[in-house]
Amino acid sequence: MYDNQDSPQRVSLLGSTGSIGINTLDVIKRNQRRYRVHALSAYRQVNKLFTQCLEFEPDIAVIGNESDSTWLQEQLRNHGLETQVRAGQQALIEIASCPESDIVMAAIVGAAGLEPTLAAAQVGKKVLLANKESLVITGELFMAAVRAGGAQLLPVDSEHNAIFQALPTDYADKVSKNARCDSSDHGVRRLILTASGGPFRSIPTDQFVDITPEAACAHPNWSMGKKISVDSATMMNKGLEVIEACWLFKLPPDQVDVVLHPQSIVHSLVEYIDGSILAQMGNPDMRTPIAHALAYPERIEAGTPPLDLCRVAHLDFEKPDVKRFPCLQLAYDCLSIGGLAPAVLNAANEVAVDAFLARKLSFTRIVAVIDSCLEKAAGMFPSAAIATLPDILEADQESRRMAAAKVEQFALT
Repeated sequence: MYDNQDSPQRVSLLGSTGSIGINTLDVIKRNQRRYRVHALSAYRQVNKLFTQCLEFEPDIAVIGNESDSTWLQEQLRNHGLETQVRAGQQALIEIASCPESDIVMAAIVGAAGLEPTLAAAQVGKKVLLANKESLVITGELFMAAVRAGGAQLLPVDSEHNAIFQALPTDYADKVSKNARCDSSDHGVRRLILTASGGPFRSIPTDQFVDITPEAACAHPNWSMGKKISVDSATMMNKGLEVIEACWLFKLPPDQVDVVLHPQSIVHSLVEYIDGSILAQMGNPDMRTPIAHALAYPERIEAGTPPLDLCRVAHLDFEKPDVKRFPCLQLAYDCLSIGGLAPAVLNAANEVAVDAFLARKLSFTRIVAVIDSCLEKAAGMFPSAAIATLPDILEADQESRRMAAAKVEQFALT
């Protein structure tokens, strides 16, 4: 399967059956002499994981439950593969932190990816961060783990990866290691995250109440999983990215702006104090940031088609309307509050989006559930800096309970 090479880098891929995972495997396949898959993981999609194991022959595969683990192990043995199959959260943590892997792609969606991603940082892995929730939820704790563990943290979200590419090399290197640095020392004035605006950027807001899960998941530019697609439609995804950007690049919220850019060609921009603005551009294809993070500081083939500027013809930008997209403002509010507020925001959003996808909640009620949980949490959780992982996990679970209760109150009949 793989060409022989003295030391191909070994990759543990957390969330291999999702959109990021599939694209990562495509990039690895194009660069087989450089990378070897050490471990793959999935939660429920055992058949897809089985197919991936047949092609990439990992040393270890992890699935969510024991029954799927038993089935997968039998199937792989029947095909002559020696892949070890394990199950559960502890197995995820083990493949994220084991000495046999060099690179960990953190692509599990939501808070479920927190503990294995944190474990990878603590033992000094090269962590490719596609699981933005890990950083949103833990913030200071996660970045401290990167620094203490000697890890290298490389952003995979297209926006943060674009910013990373547009920064001076010495600043970017410090960002990846969470080394002490000041943006002003490198002439950076402002970061500008671009957002497509999703499928509902221009439809009348009085039609929002009739939005279906199918419509919300039909992103105009990107191919993403259902949860992230809904987050893009509400612009919660961009709100979480603002929080992530503040932690990654060590900037306050008033130096991180968002602009709507419906073509999704400019993936984000960095403004410098001399008035220069550097932008990273390319076709909307997640293989580009994945390849950049995998090979950094080198460049490798990603499989992304070249950008035809003449075909694109023009680029549009506009200011986001927080009345249309209130989730974006909620994220900025949580940054101002600090403490456990981002953890509450994320947990409530995950519950609300799940309910919307299950047709238990209307699209317009997603933000109502989140807002209600933030109001209740204000009197329950301190706004001081987060100190421990148990604090975060407790806030996460309590917020999910509050959100579930609110969903029942708003439930569609």
